[in-house]
Formats: sequence, structure tokens, C-alpha cells
Amino acid sequence: MSRGIRSPDATKPSPPRIWTVEEANARIEGLGELLPQLKTWAVRLGEVHAELRRLAQFWGRDVDATDSPDRDLKTRLEAEWRNLSHRLEEAVSALQSEGIEVKDLETGLVDFYALREDQLVLLCWRRGEPEVSFFHTLEGGFRSRQPLPDDATFASSRPRTRT
Repeated sequence: MSRGIRSPDATKPSPPRIWTVEEANARIEGLGELLPQLKTWAVRLGEVHAELRRLAQFWGRDVDATDSPDRDLKTRLEAEWRNLSHRLEEAVSALQSEGIEVKDLETGLVDFYALREDQLVLLCWRRGEPEVSFFHTLEGGFRSRQPLPDDATFASSRPRTRT
């Protein structure tokens, strides 16, 4: 891995960015606004999916017939599905390219890649928490998160890249 970062799984790619606690805390304000929008899109996707399934169960293949009363509805729902899916995938992909992993839209749970004593870990934040106060290993998850230590074991600034 680059920058001397040790990862327990050498096959995992290097994250696009390493965050400091301060940088992650500065970013959570924007996430607090974005995550509810993403959740809204995901909920609507579920509703659209359920309606499409209902139409398919009721009409079967006849839903696509030119004289089907629900043909236009199905077409509109499919377009909405594609639009919402695309927007959601784009937004999550943009966060991933920043080194932010969306773990749960329902609770607004996200992780930021960070360094702790040259070990790659994840800073863990959930919508509603005032700041990033927890971390866990790459193998761990929310249940294994631990409070950030008071010592200086986390990088206070990103490593400089050599030119």
C-alpha cells in the first residue's frame, strides 16, 4: 500500500484519501445535510419498486400491452426508478471517491479512512452525533467501534506526498 500504510488485507486497494479527525469533523456538517436526502431517495426507490412489483403481479405481461390502463404508470415508474438509482449511485460514488464510506442510510452511519500509528482504520460517525468520536478497524464495524483515545495516536495532518 502507498504511504507506508499497513492493511490487514493486502488485496484491498488504497483509499482515495486519509482523513484526520479534524478534517472529518469539518466534513460532517455537509454530510448531515446530504444523508437525509440520500435516505429520502432510497425510501422512494423502495416505494417505486413495490409499486412496479404490484403492477407486475396484477397484470403480468399484459401491463406492457398498448391497451393496458397501467402501461403509462409503469413507464413513469421505471423512469423514476432509473433517475433515482442514478442520482443515489452518483452521490454515494462521489462520497466513496472522497474516502467516505456510507454504511447505513437509515441511521446516517459513515466511515472515514484514517491512520492510527500507521495502521489504516475507520473513523466512525453517525448522523446526530456532534462530532467524530469513535473508530474501528477495517475488519470491525459499528459494534466494534471504540472511543477516540486522548493520546496522539491518530495522524493530526495528512501525510505529505513526495514529488
